[in-house]
Amino acid sequence: MSDQLSQVFAALADPLRRDLVSRLSDGDATVGDLAAPYDVSLQAVSKHLKVLEQAGLVSRSKDAQRRPVHLEAEVFDLMTAWIERYRRQAEARYQRLDAVLAELDADGADLPTPSRTRGAAS
Repeated sequence: MSDQLSQVFAALADPLRRDLVSRLSDGDATVGDLAAPYDVSLQAVSKHLKVLEQAGLVSRSKDAQRRPVHLEAEVFDLMTAWIERYRRQAEARYQRLDAVLAELDADGADLPTPSRTRGAAS
């Protein structure tokens, strides 16, 4: 995957990685801290963090002997902008549909309702 948005969504496709991101939203943490509640090895959590890091969702810094993991919030702006664009398009389509339905309702006020039509055919 070449574009960052695809990498971000692919990285977040895994539930454990989404949970790691959620936990990092509370603040930086070490790999050991992040691995503690899971029944997986430290190495497995490190691999998940590497995927998140490659997607730009997290970064690691050096703090003496610790290497805290930090959530990179700017990437979420990229995702939000992408989602918002499609939300606006969908909202515009729904508004057009509402207008058409309102117009049909106003023009066809004297048309039989489906329940009356079914009753007449019986």
